[in-house]
Amino acid sequence: MSDPLDLLDIPRLARLSASDQIATTLRDAIVDGLLPAGEVLRQDDIAARFHVSKIPVREALKRLEAEGLVNFFRNRGAVVAALSTEEILEYVDIRAMLEARAAELAAPRISDDSLARAARCLDEFGAALQAGRLGELNWQFHSALYADADRPILMGEIRALYDKVERYVRALLAMTTEMPKTQSEHRAILDAFARRDPDAAAELTRAHVLDAGASLVKYLKDHRDHHHR
Repeated sequence: MSDPLDLLDIPRLARLSASDQIATTLRDAIVDGLLPAGEVLRQDDIAARFHVSKIPVREALKRLEAEGLVNFFRNRGAVVAALSTEEILEYVDIRAMLEARAAELAAPRISDDSLARAARCLDEFGAALQAGRLGELNWQFHSALYADADRPILMGEIRALYDKVERYVRALLAMTTEMPKTQSEHRAILDAFARRDPDAAAELTRAHVLDAGASLVKYLKDHRDHHHR
C-alpha cells in the first residue's frame, strides 16, 4: 500500500512555512513602524537574513501586497506601502461597520469571562505607556468583546483592517493627549456590553471607531503638512 505522504509536495510545504515566517516578521515590523512607508524591501537582503532562497521571500512579499502593506514598482521592487488619508478614512469607515456588526452580535451573548477579560485590558490600557503595548491592548479589549459573536471570518476581516492602519495609530498614540477621551469611550462601550444591549454596543462602537479615525487623519494631515513646509 502506498504511503499517503507520497502525495504531499513536501518541499513546497516547507517553503510555505518559510514564507509564512517571513510574512509574519515583515508584517510585524511594518505594523510596529520599524519599516516605515517608502522603505525598499530588497529580496536578496531578506533571503540572506532568513537563510532561504528568494522564492519564499517573493511569496511573503506577494502576500503582504495582497494585504495592502507592500507595493511593487517596476524599477524599485517591493516597497512598504504608504496610505493616503482618503484610504485610511475608507478603511476606518469599513471597520466601523464591521465592528458595529460584531458588537451587535456579541453583546446579547457575551459571557462574564469575556467581560472580565475586556475590563482587565481597560485597566492595563490606563497604565500602559508604550504605543505598541497600547495598540495591542486596544485590539485585545475589542476582540474580547466581540469573541462571543462567534464569527471567525468577521473577526479576521476586522483584524486585517487593524493591521493596515495600526502603524499610523501607533504613531498617533505615541504623540497623543487623547487617552482620557479614549478611555471614557471604552468604559461606555464596556457598560453597554455588560447590560447586554446590542443597539447601544453597536452605536457606541461605531462612533468610537469613526472618532478615532478622524483623530488619526487630523494628526496625519498636521504631520504631513509640517513635513512639507
